[in-house]
Amino acid sequence: MVMASPIKALFLDIGGVLLTNGWDGRMRHEAVRFFGLDPDEVNERHHLTFDTYEAGKLTLDEYLHRTVFYQPRPFTPDDFKQFMLRQSQPLPQMIDLVRQLKRVHNLRVATISNEGRELTIHRIRTFALTTFVDFFISSCFVHFRKPDADMYRLALDVAQVGPEESAYIDDRAMFVEVAQGLGFRGIHHRSFEETRAALAQLGLGAAN
Repeated sequence: MVMASPIKALFLDIGGVLLTNGWDGRMRHEAVRFFGLDPDEVNERHHLTFDTYEAGKLTLDEYLHRTVFYQPRPFTPDDFKQFMLRQSQPLPQMIDLVRQLKRVHNLRVATISNEGRELTIHRIRTFALTTFVDFFISSCFVHFRKPDADMYRLALDVAQVGPEESAYIDDRAMFVEVAQGLGFRGIHHRSFEETRAALAQLGLGAAN
């Protein structure tokens, strides 16, 4: 019987795993309601341009000019940006679990995420992610997005581990499937309890 390699590196999405999502449909709905915008126009413009923003090829100001401020508004871009930034909240159980696993198992910890630069930097700094995450493979830094398999390959290269030594956690099933296709041990994050149990099955039990 061939024994599975021990896990040396833990890769995670940020939105939906460590923090709430950065700018999802629910948040856009709240922004449309709060600022009195036309939902169809905002959503159409968002879908036409958001991938470009997440790939690091637009600034947040440029994204907002295309989606909201293409005509005069009774509020400022800064008002809207502050609303966006306030939407990010931590998921404390998952953050505490990852901190424990890093300490107990001496893991390399990294994120693989699709996010725009300004939101990414705000979230990293506000929630002190650098205190337990070793590096960040974000779409805005590398200029391509999941499900592009090169994001996962780049993360392995930076961590200097093989996929068989790596676990990947994401709340989107397809992104987990891409990682599994490359040889990662994948975990589809649906709840803290399920993910903690799945990690324990991989030999990554947390301290009591």
